Amino acid sequence: MPKTIVQKIVFKNTTPKALYDLYMNAKKHSKATMAPAIISNKIGEKYSAHGGYITGENIYLIKDKLIVQSWRTKEWDEKDVDSTFIIELEPKGKNVTLHMVHANVPDKHASSIDSGWHKHYWEPWKMMLAGKPMEKYPEM
Repeated sequence: MPKTIVQKIVFKNTTPKALYDLYMNAKKHSKATMAPAIISNKIGEKYSAHGGYITGENIYLIKDKLIVQSWRTKEWDEKDVDSTFIIELEPKGKNVTLHMVHANVPDKHASSIDSGWHKHYWEPWKMMLAGKPMEKYPEM
């Protein structure tokens, strides 16, 4: 059975725009994750991250607030349907709460993807926002 991953992460002393740009700006996305990304701010555009390991399409975007994408990795079986990935950015004073829902993740990949969001995105983002970007790519 496919799984749904739900995460809530608080980023301190930042803005929704800064977080949105870390994900939706290819140059910033690549720098923060230390892996090549091709992404645009246009609905219907295809994207890739981590050198093509992750691919999908932008389904719905609200600048600095909401990202909805189809999402899959190279490791998924051909019969696995694309998952749906959603980020909502909620400002709270000087902080931003990131609400993430990653639905329809194949069961056998759910655990590694759940931890992978922290290891390859949220922790590197926190380092980047603190002015101390990662120096090497974390092991998969």
